[in-house]
Amino acid sequence: MTFADRTIKFYESLQIEAKLPKGVEVLNPYHDKDVIESCKKFYNKYYNDSAGRRIILGINPGRFGAGITGIPFTDPLRLENNCGIPNDYSKRPELSSEFIYMLIDQLGGPEHFYKHYFIGAVSPLGFVKNGKNYNYYDSVELKRALKPFIIHNLIEQIGLGINSKKCYCLGQGKNFEYIQEINQQIGLFDQIVPIPHPRWVMQYKRKDLKRILQQTSSLLTL
Repeated sequence: MTFADRTIKFYESLQIEAKLPKGVEVLNPYHDKDVIESCKKFYNKYYNDSAGRRIILGINPGRFGAGITGIPFTDPLRLENNCGIPNDYSKRPELSSEFIYMLIDQLGGPEHFYKHYFIGAVSPLGFVKNGKNYNYYDSVELKRALKPFIIHNLIEQIGLGINSKKCYCLGQGKNFEYIQEINQQIGLFDQIVPIPHPRWVMQYKRKDLKRILQQTSSLLTL
């Protein structure tokens, strides 16, 4: 079974059985057959082998990136233009995806990047509250309810073929703190390296974009 096969099986199996706080809804794009087809095209293009990868962990999918395509930090625009996978999704750009693909281009482009890295998430399913994106750590109750799901799926993601010596965390604040907390409890990774979260950069640090891209790419350079 290839890395691609394991990844598609992983996404198809995702479900949350925990009782979530009132008003919080699960964002699970993998129930949609078109999303699964997009995932198959993407992962079979870049992961159709048995090689290991390093992991970059985001927070959880949002409505306009992985929430549409099923592929972390890959909006429909980047899926078609950068990855060469035509799709019928609305080509609305997403800020985090824009940053990630600028970073990927600095690191040699999608084909080279995805040979070495897998982008996952602490919670591989996303959340919505009051029609807006909601992060797994946005309430103590949600984080507590999700802990078994998160731990199980971090282990599952490592099992796809991940080198667990070093994990890169997208986010230098709450996401990093939580991965550290989990790692101290169950020892998933030897080292966790925080890197700036794409949305934070694009919303608040755009004037420093070039410098941040260079610094981040230097951390990821093999």
